[in-house]
Amino acid sequence: MRSKTTGKAIVTAIMAVFSILFISPLIWMVSAASKFEKDVMAFPIQWIPREWNFIENFKTVWMGDVPFNLHYFNSLKLAVIETLLTLLFSSMAGFSFAKLNFPFKNGAFILLLSFFLIPNEATLVPRFIMIRWLHLYDTHASLILMGAFTIPLTFLMRQFMMGIHQEYIEAGKMDGAGIFRIYWQIVLPMAKPIIATVGILKFLWTWNDYQGPLIFLMDPKLFTITLGMQSFNDIYSTSYAVVMMAAVSAIIPLLILFILLQRQVIDGIAGGGVKG
Repeated sequence: MRSKTTGKAIVTAIMAVFSILFISPLIWMVSAASKFEKDVMAFPIQWIPREWNFIENFKTVWMGDVPFNLHYFNSLKLAVIETLLTLLFSSMAGFSFAKLNFPFKNGAFILLLSFFLIPNEATLVPRFIMIRWLHLYDTHASLILMGAFTIPLTFLMRQFMMGIHQEYIEAGKMDGAGIFRIYWQIVLPMAKPIIATVGILKFLWTWNDYQGPLIFLMDPKLFTITLGMQSFNDIYSTSYAVVMMAAVSAIIPLLILFILLQRQVIDGIAGGGVKG
């Protein structure tokens, strides 16, 4: 018993050391964002600033020459809309592939997965032509249309829903529930972990997307936070404290989202490997 306790203590200590190593760049970034420029590159590193310049750096980011708040809003808008649409379409497709029987279901699923093997760069030109043909170029609608459905997230949904016992579906049918009611009132409540996982992953991917906005947006008023950060770096390339403040501001939504839903994410990823 004592050996097990000692082993757990050693493993915990090792994991704590690695955790500190992994989060140290984030800690340094927050520290640098709170300093005067002369103290950012000081050696040895001042993990806790001796002089605080947090407020001025914050004002420079949010009230300076770059419309950081507009880029922030654009990213939130796209991330929220694309995430909600992905949750709807991927959950419906995952439910259909996992629990419904229809002709050529397995073949359709294999065909769907085969599209995932095609690199995004290979479809860039066809997507560009299609968006221009639809007169959606230089609009947020173009990014929303292309990001509303994600194949790997649909796969995760399908794998998780395959782990839901068929008896629940049959019980719903016996009570007179239709397919949509079974999906909405029975399957979705049981799929909360994978819904949280897919939601976080899609929000993260959309928030960090650089290629899509770079190719399909031209109006600076439509730029997202990734393009805004590039513009910010061009103007404040030598002001490391201000750049770090912008970077800290950019990751705040991701940290909040993951902290609130981390337990569901772990359960969803574990359940996503369940086979029916």
